[in-house]
Amino acid sequence: MTAYVVLVLAVGLERLFELVVAKRNLAWALERGGVETGFGHYPVMVVLHTALLVGCIVEVLALDRPFVPALGWPMVVLVLAAQGLRWWCIRTLGPQWNTRVVIVPGLPLVGGGPYRFLRHPNYVAVVVEGLALPLAHSAWLTAVVFTAANAALLTVRIRTEARALDSVVGAGA
Repeated sequence: MTAYVVLVLAVGLERLFELVVAKRNLAWALERGGVETGFGHYPVMVVLHTALLVGCIVEVLALDRPFVPALGWPMVVLVLAAQGLRWWCIRTLGPQWNTRVVIVPGLPLVGGGPYRFLRHPNYVAVVVEGLALPLAHSAWLTAVVFTAANAALLTVRIRTEARALDSVVGAGA
């Protein structure tokens, strides 16, 4: 149980570090005329992702969820893979990466790294992590609730981001 709490807390610390990077990148983007869109769903995203971390620990403690090695270890591998994919995205986008939807006029779309294969690879990492982190310690209820809520949120988020990116493409970038 202690190792699982440490894993969840480590993911939480990683998320806080992401916010530091995102804040720095937001300042960079705004200095260059960046425009944020879709800010209405951002607070919902913060609450949902915080609830994932809290739900993982609360469900395991309150409902005495067991660690099942045949499920838990593959899920830990997926959590780590999701972090790797997320940081590949962050590294590929550099200062253009953000937790918010911010478009800097005049910058071309990034087509390298994982963006060669998918338009939104970071969301693959989010989906995998949202299932794998709770299931690493049999917190299936948290996995189901987060996944359903995240699907609704990602529908809004991806449409918002697609519109913003399409405006860049439409502008000849």
